[in-house]
Amino acid sequence: MKPKVIPRVKIISMGNAEVGKSCIIKRYCEKRFVNKYLATIGIDYGVTRVTIKDKEVKVNIFDMAGHPIFYEVRNEFYRDTQGAILIYDVSERSSFTALDDWMNEMKSEIGNHGDMDNMIVCVCANKIDKKRVVDEVEGRLWASSHGYHYFETSAQSGEGVNELFKTLLEGVINTIDNGGQKLPTVTQLGYSKEQIDAIQRLKNSKSDYERLGLTTSATKDDVNKAYRKLAVLLHPDKSVAPGSEEAFKLLVAARTNLLKRC
Repeated sequence: MKPKVIPRVKIISMGNAEVGKSCIIKRYCEKRFVNKYLATIGIDYGVTRVTIKDKEVKVNIFDMAGHPIFYEVRNEFYRDTQGAILIYDVSERSSFTALDDWMNEMKSEIGNHGDMDNMIVCVCANKIDKKRVVDEVEGRLWASSHGYHYFETSAQSGEGVNELFKTLLEGVINTIDNGGQKLPTVTQLGYSKEQIDAIQRLKNSKSDYERLGLTTSATKDDVNKAYRKLAVLLHPDKSVAPGSEEAFKLLVAARTNLLKRC
């Protein structure tokens, strides 16, 4: 009898320093949280065996140091990657805005666009146990716009970690079973970027004029016209975007206040 062949999977983790890459991996592989932070030097490597879709799989995980000085080390490990975890810290906005830089680095180092297109990528919004400055909606929209899966996690509590790896590894195995071609990723959110932009503007604006996108010289007709346009987007009966109900209340209040001034 031929010996049983155990599929080998290569996974990489990417993201800025201190976003919790190593902690996420340890939480999954060792079922524990390491409270003391030890910066990864260059590359940290780990291996584990898991059962995915009734198959025993050997998972090789390459944890890439996030500091720029280690670029010359990590750039050697991108090739032949089948799955990637792109991690940011929800309490540190700079780690979120750096996602595009990480994707550009990976695209540059992998070289073959076919390999990139068939890679399973999961975006991981980590440290949800902390006070966040990056909304879930922002993260989901970024992931959806790139065709990636999205997960909210806490390495400290373990929330979301198993689900993240389950989706990632099942996606890789499905790709292998499909002859190396990735199956379509379903990322339909049910709401648009226009709706999210409107919600964010209503929540973050400093004045009612700004909320409705008007100047201080606006007339009652201008106010009502701006209101109707936003109401169509955000009415809670029609919008499933997170924050629609709160934003609609702000919209109604802004309209009422401005009509009193006109």
